[in-house]
Amino acid sequence: MPEASPASTQELERAALDSLAAAKSESEIEEWRIEYLGRRGVLSTRLRSIGTLPPEVRREAGADLNRLKNRLCNAFDEAAQHVSESKRDFAPGDAIDITLPGRRSNLGGLHPSEMMMREILDVFNDMGFQTVEGPIVELEKYNFDMLNVPADHPARDLQDTLWIDRNSDERVLLRTQTSPMQIRTMEKQKPPVRIVSPGLCFRHEATDATHEWQFHQIEGLAVDEGVTMADLKGTLYEFARRIFGTQRKIRFRCDYFPFVEPGVDVSVDWDGRWVEIMGAGMVHPKVLEGVGYDPAKYTGFAFGMGPERIAMLRYNIEDIRHFFSNDLRFLSQF
Repeated sequence: MPEASPASTQELERAALDSLAAAKSESEIEEWRIEYLGRRGVLSTRLRSIGTLPPEVRREAGADLNRLKNRLCNAFDEAAQHVSESKRDFAPGDAIDITLPGRRSNLGGLHPSEMMMREILDVFNDMGFQTVEGPIVELEKYNFDMLNVPADHPARDLQDTLWIDRNSDERVLLRTQTSPMQIRTMEKQKPPVRIVSPGLCFRHEATDATHEWQFHQIEGLAVDEGVTMADLKGTLYEFARRIFGTQRKIRFRCDYFPFVEPGVDVSVDWDGRWVEIMGAGMVHPKVLEGVGYDPAKYTGFAFGMGPERIAMLRYNIEDIRHFFSNDLRFLSQF
């Protein structure tokens, strides 16, 4: 065995690193480790031979070999990590079949009610209406009183309201319509007013294929000087054509709503029969007076519709309860 001198140590290091650089696989790197760092490897053999050296060079030779061992161990760790990362990034064909199609992620989508509401709001936004939203839990005065529906009015019985227990002088309920935002808006600003108010509403009633105890509603309001029934008809004609098509026939027929006078229902010709899609009319003078508007100077029109009912027509949905059943077989179609 030759003496462990600095020169021979440097030669051993160069030979070891050259051999390690040539190793390209995990098995080759492991063979290198056994050859140079194993219990019977080159480096271990040299360390054991230090005892045969003259006493004056043993200490320096041992320290030199230990420093070499540390450098080779670090080189081995880096090479092993590099090969491991390369294997993970570029796996052989038997590990990952790159010809297989990728697995598509499950993507969510908008609820059909939300889709319909956005489409309706876009139509009115294009005509200059601003979208406003309000609270679901509403005060009685905004939901009924200021909409010309006093406590003894039959319309309250028709809506069969859900009231909320609260220690307060003002009665509170789950709103039965989004019309309260018309009052809240008119209280805060002077004409001209052009708004649409979407949101969830609640009524305590039996459910069937066309009625739900919770539903969405979009109410609209326009108030200014010189607003007439012709403006109402023109606005709603344009809305119906945008939603149902330019060839769709539309009908206005007299109807009653407490907060408008006169009132109309708006129907479309659907498969040979008239189907009502909304109620509308000219804002009642008492409603204008209640918010401080002069009914001799200002007039306006209002309308309200249910997005679910319009979606039922558009997509031939036969039961309104599907919208709130959370059945993916239904929702995934949209």
